[in-house]
Parts: sequence; structure tokens; C-alpha cells
Amino acid sequence: MRAQLARIDAVLVQALIAAALSFAHLHDVASAAGQDGWKAWAYPISVDLLLVAAWRRLRTGDAKAAGWCWFVIALTASLGANVATAGLLDLDQVPAWLRILVAGWPAVAFLGGTLLAHSAPGPVPHEDTEDEQDQEDAPDPAPELPTQPAPEPTPAPPAVAVPAALVEHARKVAAEHHTRTGTAIDTPTLRARLGVPAPMADAIAAHL
Repeated sequence: MRAQLARIDAVLVQALIAAALSFAHLHDVASAAGQDGWKAWAYPISVDLLLVAAWRRLRTGDAKAAGWCWFVIALTASLGANVATAGLLDLDQVPAWLRILVAGWPAVAFLGGTLLAHSAPGPVPHEDTEDEQDQEDAPDPAPELPTQPAPEPTPAPPAVAVPAALVEHARKVAAEHHTRTGTAIDTPTLRARLGVPAPMADAIAAHL
């Protein structure tokens, strides 16, 4: 962890030193070309901003050709200022072509920044996948039929109350029938012997 932080700190310090030196060189060239006061300080800011905008365009992956073009232009302006201030150019006798380049740089930087900021990637062509083609070729599903409601269960007949005395009398009748015939009495016979309705006879037979 400490090694990683030390490596990051070293890279950051190196970047700050390079930026500061390049900033100062651009200022000196602009000042020597007749751009005095705050205008001389605006030139290095303009170059650095164009470098950042071009680098961001390269990182996004869209319109890389434009990003590389403006990145090279801004980098050339920065490197050119570094070389010019290394003693190869007499800043007291700046040539006319350099004055023209310095004077025309704001328009160039504005054009580059505008194109980088507002250029959008082209539309992505739509590619049909095999799944989409299969879905288009597949037949439409059959419509669902309405479900019929389940029939309600038939309510059971209410239970018939049988008096205890009648049950006792039916037991005697059933016992007498079994003694005489040797078989258990059936419900129709019980009904006939007792003279009761069919539901009552069924209820009495259930008690026997």
C-alpha cells in the first residue's frame, strides 16, 4: 500500500512540475509575441484545456480521430513553446509567423473545444439477434378460454330429529322381526311397521 501511494505521489509531483514549466513557457512565448498582461496568462490555460478535452474524448472511445487530431495540435503548441524558450528562439526578436500563430490560437482553440464538446457518436446500427428472429417467426399463442366456475356442492338434507321413545319402539320392532324371520329388518319394512315418512325411517334406521 505504501509503495503504491509513493508511486502515485511521484507521478503526481512529476505531472505538476511538467505542467508548471509548460505553463510558464507558454506564457513567455505569448508575452514575447505581443500578448501582455492577463492575455499572456490566458494562452497556457487555453492550451491545457484543449489537451484535457481531447484526452477525455480519447478516453470515451467515441470519435477518436477528432480526439487525436486536437490532442496533437494542443501538444504541439505546448512542446513548441518549451522548445522556443530553450534558447533556440530570440524572444526579443519574435518572427512574424510566430506572432500570427499566437494571435490566431484563440480561434483555433475555440473551434477545437466546440467540436470536441458537441460532436456526438453516430447511431449504432440495430442488429437482429437469433432470439428476436425466432420470436417473430413463432406463431401467436392461442387465446385463453374463460374458465367456468366450479359447480356449487349440493347441500345435505337437514338431519331429522327422532324422539328417543320412537327409537326404543323401533328397536323392539326390529328385534321382533329378527326373531320371527331370522334376518335384520330393512328400512322399507321398518317404515311400513312404524307408519312414518321415508326421511324419518332413514333416521331411525341409522340409530339401530
